[in-house]
Amino acid sequence: MHKISIPNDYPVELPTPDIEPYATGNTGVPFVWQFDSGVPGPNVMVSAIVHGNEPCGAIALDWLLRQQIRPVAGLLTLAFVNVAAYRAFDPADPNATRWMDEDMNRVWDKSVLDSDRSSSELERARELRPILDGIDVLLDIHSMQHLAPPLMMTGRHVRAKDLARKVGVPERVVGDAGHAAGRRMRDYGDFDDPTSAKTALLIECGQHWEAAAGALAHESMLRFLVATGTLTMDVLAEYADAPAQKCFTVVEAVTIESEAFRFAQPFTGGEIISETGTLIGHDGDSAIFTTADNTMLVMPSKRLWKGQTAVRLATPDTQ
Repeated sequence: MHKISIPNDYPVELPTPDIEPYATGNTGVPFVWQFDSGVPGPNVMVSAIVHGNEPCGAIALDWLLRQQIRPVAGLLTLAFVNVAAYRAFDPADPNATRWMDEDMNRVWDKSVLDSDRSSSELERARELRPILDGIDVLLDIHSMQHLAPPLMMTGRHVRAKDLARKVGVPERVVGDAGHAAGRRMRDYGDFDDPTSAKTALLIECGQHWEAAAGALAHESMLRFLVATGTLTMDVLAEYADAPAQKCFTVVEAVTIESEAFRFAQPFTGGEIISETGTLIGHDGDSAIFTTADNTMLVMPSKRLWKGQTAVRLATPDTQ
């Protein structure tokens, strides 16, 4: 196990539901469940715990399975992803078990999946790959290191940003191209193909262990399932109308090139930097500045290691 040694700054408010009752699945792949409405429609998937220390998605899927919710059209697929890391989660050291050997949200390039590389995460990704190949629309539920406004990450294509608008939460929607360190599950295969109709969203529900992250995971999952036609509007009866959204696009992902990256201020994410040329940090001897007015900082990282993304810089969409 590759343990991550990062101090924890936040209280652990969320429970970690017992997912062992779902171990057998019904698809031939452990911890993956699929329900067929018998009515034509897309194969829609909600996935959780790609990272083992992000329980909000597990809370949402556990509720859906306990309530025995079934689709009214198409297929509904539910997947607990990095089960080994989730099982290892310790509230006393909650940053330690984001993964077992490597980040499972950086292994989804076909060349990596087809390679002879080996890790706990790659073995599980290869096990899940046939399931993912059959998915038409994906919502991958995540959370963030810092206490910051939630984000819907839509990837590079307009069709995903359009779906995010139909989902309606959270308030901020961000289009981006991912990370230099590796491909995310939401960008796997046809999800990132400009000629495909397949679509994927990744939601960051807030800080990993804040109670609000569990509530948003639940709400966004239901709104997503309504937006895809998988469930009917009545499941949203308890929710108010979604707020007006603000859309952004990442213009730069700052990839760390030295062994000594440091931020200029204790950024936590979501800050809007009004002026071009504002100092963000230093990568060794190189200074990092904003390159546009009204730049939003997207998820500044605590894992400031060479080759990793330190922060993404996003600007407001013009329409």
